[in-house]
Amino acid sequence: MKRNFLHILLSLLLLTPLPALAQETVQPDTLVLPEGMQQQEIDSLLYEWNVRKFLTFDDNCETTGENPVFAPEIYISRLQRLPNVMEMPYNEVVQKYIDQYSGRLRRSVSVMLGAGNFYNPIFEEALESYQIPLELKYLPVIESALNPGATSRAGAAGLWQFMITTGKQYGLEVTSLIDERRDPIKSSYAAARYLRDLYDIFGDWTLVIASYNCGPGNVSKAIKRAGGVADYWKIYPYLPAETRGYVPAFIAANYIMNYYCDHNICPVNTVLPAGTDTLTLNRNIYLEQIEAVCHVSIEELRALNPQYRTNLIPGDARPSTLRLPAQAINAFLEAGDTIYTAQVEGLRTPRTTVEVPTATKATTTTKAQYATVRSGDTLGSIARRYKTTTAKLQRLNGLGRKTTIRIGQRIRVK
Repeated sequence: MKRNFLHILLSLLLLTPLPALAQETVQPDTLVLPEGMQQQEIDSLLYEWNVRKFLTFDDNCETTGENPVFAPEIYISRLQRLPNVMEMPYNEVVQKYIDQYSGRLRRSVSVMLGAGNFYNPIFEEALESYQIPLELKYLPVIESALNPGATSRAGAAGLWQFMITTGKQYGLEVTSLIDERRDPIKSSYAAARYLRDLYDIFGDWTLVIASYNCGPGNVSKAIKRAGGVADYWKIYPYLPAETRGYVPAFIAANYIMNYYCDHNICPVNTVLPAGTDTLTLNRNIYLEQIEAVCHVSIEELRALNPQYRTNLIPGDARPSTLRLPAQAINAFLEAGDTIYTAQVEGLRTPRTTVEVPTATKATTTTKAQYATVRSGDTLGSIARRYKTTTAKLQRLNGLGRKTTIRIGQRIRVK
């Protein structure tokens, strides 16, 4: 019923006359970059735990590092050879976005090629389940630069950059404790549903991509202003400025993620993480308790469960998922109910039903102990080495919730 109403509403929009508007002149030398192509988004990706843990730049990559320039017919031929359902036309605007990816953003492409090994299987499974062309797996490249922690200036969040209203419409919960827009799996299925609904409206995947960026209402208005022609390149001058660059950027992303070798771009080395699995929790639990019992660092827990906005998993409110490395699943299950009442320094946990008398200890002075950060160290690995927790190291070193450390830095461990 909701979908039928939406069709009727859009039909009325297309039939209602609008005042004549002057056609905008597109300046070929002016680019409006989607936020996922802006440098601050790329830089933030480099600090993500998955990138630091599993991706490394290959110093032995045999390439000249030069970015060659090809004749237009070469780009046309390459785009036509992509095994895509969608048409991938080539023009001057598309070329300028290809130049961005193959030039200024080439290091970013290296990182995204590696990050794609984590996320592309998730995207492909979600898209396939709704019969969406698999080339749309490159939408998050221009939306978020494959950074699950990305947040736009307008408040869109996650790999697929859902706004709160749209996210909730497609079943993604957003509260003070949880933001499922940042959950790679749930957000990917929500995005696939949204893309399918947009296709049901327009029947054209290029218009679907434009609608994903600026909304179906703006695309419908642009179609009307162009005389009712439902063709992206005909309505191009009537679209919002960012959307005019959005489809060319998407075509460029498809190009560069497939032909990066021809531009001497080296993908980063990838070590895929060990297998993970999920549990469904029906009780509140803190990440610190899981860290203490399962020996998985806080930063890894956050990376595997990015939907939680604090260190509390609110299982009391509703069944909540917890993703853990396979070996940690057994430790969690073996701990039973004791994991929910595990006592962690500085953390208030529920009381146990049995009162345990405590002995009074004489006050002793503990001498501070420090460790020097070595190459490959993380706060979590240092915590495991000194049989403590990431949360305690954060408190001892005044880091708050930060986990970033640098080689040569002295970290207090006791």
